[in-house]
This record gives sequence, structure tokens and C-alpha cells, in this order.
Amino acid sequence: MEGFAVLMAILMGISLSAASGFRVFLPPFLLSIVARFDLVWFMDLNLTGTQFEFFTSTLAIIILGIATIAEFAGYYVTWIDSALDTIATPASILAGIAMTAIVLEGTDPIIQWAIAVIAGGGMSATIQSATVATRGLSSTFTFGLGNPAVATGENVASIALTLIAILIPFLSAFVVILLVALLARINRKKGKTNQKKEAD
Repeated sequence: MEGFAVLMAILMGISLSAASGFRVFLPPFLLSIVARFDLVWFMDLNLTGTQFEFFTSTLAIIILGIATIAEFAGYYVTWIDSALDTIATPASILAGIAMTAIVLEGTDPIIQWAIAVIAGGGMSATIQSATVATRGLSSTFTFGLGNPAVATGENVASIALTLIAILIPFLSAFVVILLVALLARINRKKGKTNQKKEAD
């Protein structure tokens, strides 16, 4: 892989990992289709003959498609959504690592897996933690009635971020930076509010 392709692949992998923090299965599902037909314009994503060849198989695409539909539907059922979060947290980290490793296939394995674990897994964990916290607040203050609205927002975010990551990785990376900054700001405000409550 050339320098430009590696940079774009890193941005794409991190952005897909962030999208997995919202929904675990949609980003791998769309990536498997894109890789199957080698539709990425800035690099060769043909996985034939690589360790990830199975990822573009018809069976893998069907399983990921069914899992995507089930996950989207499950988050609209109050209380099941909270149960799904328990499974989704480790699954999203694994998905982030795997997708980053897949798009970096062809680079030095040490670099490939270091970036995949640190950047890919870390980004998925960050976004997933924020979505779990948001759903927890919604469940507490709206008794679960606001959870479908939260689920819709997460669905839209996952779809949009995945498509932008595949089509325009440098733009999706910018969106991810803004998203992480926003989440950090919200967490800071939440921390200050909790400190005030404890002081009172």
C-alpha cells in the first residue's frame, strides 16, 4: 500500500470503528459488500487470498445482514435495548479492531494490528460507552419511553458515518473528531454536575 492509501485506510478504519460504537453489525455488513466488489476508490480492497477472504463470502454477507436487521429492531424494544448493550460493548470493540485490520490488509502486520487494536478498538469503545450512558439516562428519566428516539439517532449516525467513511474517509475522520470532542465536553459537564450534587 502506498502512503496515501495507508492514510486513507487508517482514517476509514477509525471512522468505521466509530460507526460500530453506534451499531455493531451495520459497518461490517456494508464493508463486506464493498470489499466483495472492491468498490473503494482510493485503494485495492480485494481480500481474495488474504486471511480475511471469508469476510466477503456470500454466507458472511447474509449473516451480517440478518444480524444488522435484528440489531436495529432490537433497539426499538424497551429494556431489550439495555440487554443488547451488554453484548454490544465487547462486540463493538472486536468489530472496530477487525474492520481496521481489514482495511489495512497489505501493510506491515505489526503496524496493521497495533493501529487496529489501539485506534480501532479504542474508538469503538469510546463511542459505545457514550451510547450506553445516553440510553441509561433515557431509561432513568423517561422510563424507557425516550429510548426509541435515542435508537433512531444512533441508527442514523451509524448509517451516515459508515457511508461517509467508505466514500470520503478524510471527511468522516473530521466528523469523528467533532463527535469525540462533543462527547468529552458532555462528560466534563456531567462530572461537574455530579461534583456539585455531592458538595451540596
